[in-house]
Amino acid sequence: MTATTFLRRRGVALGALSLAGALTLSACGFSESGGSASGSGPGGSGSGSGSGSARTHTVKTAMGDVDVPVHPKRVVVLDTGELDSALTLGVRPVGATHSASEDGFPSYLPASGTKGIEEVGEIANPDLETVASLKPDLILTSKVRDGDRYEQLRAIAPTVMTESTGTAWKENFQLHAEALGKQAEAKKAVAAYDAHVAKVTEAIGGPKKAAATEVNFVRFVEGADIRIYGKQNYIGSILADLGVGRPAITDKAKDGFSYDVSPEKIDLADADVVFTSTYGDPAKAGTDRTINSGLWKNLRASKNGKVFKVDDRLWIAGIGYTAADRILDEFQAKMTG
Repeated sequence: MTATTFLRRRGVALGALSLAGALTLSACGFSESGGSASGSGPGGSGSGSGSGSARTHTVKTAMGDVDVPVHPKRVVVLDTGELDSALTLGVRPVGATHSASEDGFPSYLPASGTKGIEEVGEIANPDLETVASLKPDLILTSKVRDGDRYEQLRAIAPTVMTESTGTAWKENFQLHAEALGKQAEAKKAVAAYDAHVAKVTEAIGGPKKAAATEVNFVRFVEGADIRIYGKQNYIGSILADLGVGRPAITDKAKDGFSYDVSPEKIDLADADVVFTSTYGDPAKAGTDRTINSGLWKNLRASKNGKVFKVDDRLWIAGIGYTAADRILDEFQAKMTG
């Protein structure tokens, strides 16, 4: 799989609800994994009787209605968004995939949450034998990542798929919470996020100043053109929640996702503030060559010292409320530092 293919398929009381506090994973604790799956089997029985994970309820997914355990005990997640959701909700999966470009799980996630999770292959290319060996009673993923192997996955355990990832992360989180039986925890996470957004917006000067500040996100990609991120993606939705301005070029993004340019056209990324990240090898992605060019140095953000390098695995691939918490903190620190 090329890098391009993989990436494409990839009045509140301020401070009253600190997202860091509400989402402190050790505070809510993680449901323990272990033992054999006691779910209803592939597809579920829908019996709604009994106790523990033997009881099921119906969840509406991108692949139709799926009966899942009311209290799943052994969960496998097949993308970073699903991993973030599970940990945000206090559930430690027994297995999870990792990025195709790196081993291990994103470093922004707490070690207390990822400890003991078995790696089950790459995102969009899981090792199904390893998944099956973990005897899961629930699998979480998306149609865009694993739709072509849905039948194989559902033969292992009830599989809940969202349609896609990225811009739909909030809706996906609600589906994950329903499948995991963690709706109350989800409500707290959303309220905490809203409060955190309001806090950061005030910290950078309030809604009016935020709207007057144009912010761009530029991603350097190994094996592909440079991406000026549009509004229909994970980071775009967070910037929208903060109410910051976006340059006109973002309206030209294909499918709202990104407007791709060569280094010779990087002047199109001009904005008051530019955040950057790199996927893959910076040398092969052309990161250094571009940011040392005259066109880059002539950007308003560059002239004013408002270019900020950030972690790609957090700002682009995190896709969840725990990642959003970290992003909001970093955004505030860089904008006010």
